[in-house]
This record gives sequence, C-alpha cells and structure tokens, in this order.
Amino acid sequence: MRLKLREKIIEVCDKKIAAKDESVGLSFYAFFANKNDDPSLLMEAATWWIKTHELDHFEKAVKIKDMVKSGV
Repeated sequence: MRLKLREKIIEVCDKKIAAKDESVGLSFYAFFANKNDDPSLLMEAATWWIKTHELDHFEKAVKIKDMVKSGV
C-alpha cells in the first residue's frame, strides 16, 4: 500500500476516533471525497480492504489503524 494511502487512513481513523470514540466504525469510502478524483487510489484501498483482508463493509477504526500501522 502506498505511503500516501497509509497516511490518509491513519489520519481519518484518528479523526473519527477523536470525534466519536474507539468503538466508531467506518468503511474504506471514509478515506475519499464524495467524488472519485483518484480512481487508482480508491481501487488500491478497496483491494486491500475487500480482496486482501476480506473485511466487512464496516470495521472499527482502531482495528484498521492498527492493521495499517503494523503493515498488514
């Protein structure tokens, strides 16, 4: 996964956790604007989320952040 995407995921997870709490869930769409301005990055996130790790549509932000930080 590209560094740009890793940084974005961690940033968004941190914001969601701070705004709600550690039980907050999110989908990979949370890392992108409502318009598809970077399709290759979106596909990279979708592939990591759905195909590589077979995650549910919504997952806990802390889980995703930990996975990304550990390089999974």
